[in-house]
Amino acid sequence: MEKVFVLGHKNPDTDSICSAIVYANLKNKLGMNAEPIRLGQLNGETQYVLDHFQVAVPRLVENVSKEVESVILVDHNERQQSADDINEVRVLEVIDHHRIANFETSDPLYYRAEPVGCTTTILNKLHKEHGVEVTKEMAGLMLSAIISDTLLLKSPTCTEQDVAAARELATIAGVELESYGLEMLKAGADLSGKTIAELISLDAKEFDMGSKKVEIAQVNVVDTNDVLARQDELEAALKQVVADKKLDLFLFVVTDILNNDSVGVAIGEATDAVEQAFNVKLTNNTATLKGVVSRKKQIVPILTTTLNKIKA
Repeated sequence: MEKVFVLGHKNPDTDSICSAIVYANLKNKLGMNAEPIRLGQLNGETQYVLDHFQVAVPRLVENVSKEVESVILVDHNERQQSADDINEVRVLEVIDHHRIANFETSDPLYYRAEPVGCTTTILNKLHKEHGVEVTKEMAGLMLSAIISDTLLLKSPTCTEQDVAAARELATIAGVELESYGLEMLKAGADLSGKTIAELISLDAKEFDMGSKKVEIAQVNVVDTNDVLARQDELEAALKQVVADKKLDLFLFVVTDILNNDSVGVAIGEATDAVEQAFNVKLTNNTATLKGVVSRKKQIVPILTTTLNKIKA
């Protein structure tokens, strides 16, 4: 039987990794030969999750077309966020909760996109639709992804469906939602020992916005000064990425998981778009983004709208 890779986006976060594992597990139970893989290194939060539920880390694969002819994408659809050789394989399915952009296929496919806070909220539904029981381990992974993507159900991306799924999955996983969730988020917010290069690539995504090429990276912290105290080094690294990738804008977002605010560090020729989009003034290339915690809902849409109005 032909093997199919199930993969999340580059610079994988907890939803990306957990969704790949959970959906591959479901597809295998339904008769497919599916393997979850990853397109980058794990962050501390995701490692905590896999260790807690004793689930193996997916294999790192850099060129998917060397091993398979078909793939399933989870937690992303934009080509620049996927495997470098994604155009050389057939995309069989997409399970996602983001905007749809830069995506087309030569063959029909199963596409499931819902405006919920997390991909695994959709995967929980798929288990029910196929009549497949959710194991403790898979419940733990799906719960963890929801906690991660919704900041313990506090993000504006969180829906009633995410809340219901999280409570149901916590029971199956045998954990107390609030206490487990806080410990998990704190594990992800521990940036001690991380280099600046690691920080700006841990959870970074590229976007085409109008005629502009934009990269947005985000880290969660319990104290923004843990990162901003290294601002000179941070800006130097961001400028290098902007030059190397020919970006118009790199927005690095440092999110305080306790206060639910963020600080944005903006580098590039299109930084004025950040000021326009969020009605702020950048001082020393930084600005406080009050109440902003979600890249998907509070950053990408408004920046896209702003940059679409700016002529090339």
